[in-house]
Amino acid sequence: MREGRFLRLGGYVSGGVLILFGIAVVVLGIWGFTFTRDHIEREQITFGPASDPAVQEHAEQWAGEPVETGRQALAMAEIMREHTLSSTGGLTYAEMGRYQSAENPSDPAGTNDEAAAAKDPKTGQPVANGARNLWVTETALTTALTMAYLGERLAVFGMVMGVALLLTGIGFLVLTLGGALRSKEAEVQTVRRAEPATS
Repeated sequence: MREGRFLRLGGYVSGGVLILFGIAVVVLGIWGFTFTRDHIEREQITFGPASDPAVQEHAEQWAGEPVETGRQALAMAEIMREHTLSSTGGLTYAEMGRYQSAENPSDPAGTNDEAAAAKDPKTGQPVANGARNLWVTETALTTALTMAYLGERLAVFGMVMGVALLLTGIGFLVLTLGGALRSKEAEVQTVRRAEPATS
């Protein structure tokens, strides 16, 4: 009898806790979703025209529109990468030298050899490779845009998990209130009564 009461109490507590956690996770997911979108919108980023090949490839349906969602932020990150690659002759950050080449200053590949680097006439120091530095800016911006997409997806995942917890908690309460645990208790008592007394 006492065991049955303990099981019922456990069912009520488990169901209630899961429902509370579910509600909290859904609320946090909604907050994360709106927080991400608000922060994307406040940057006032706008897609370029449809005539831009990068826009055609990654965001033709949003040409000329503001970036407002995580998916659009990811598309903008891809567009920025395409623009950076076209500015560096198709070379990525890791494929370029730190310094501008003295022999061929317009070559984005540059050089890592200080002796072969172009020198600043005022300081005598090697001149930084501007094409390589462009990647530093691009990486910072595209990482932020990619994180916005990831933040939005995680918020959606959180809402789905919150609903799952909520439904699980409701299921626990339905089973407990519906007598599933009481039926088990009655079954145990019936078996005990049916057992023959031993002398």
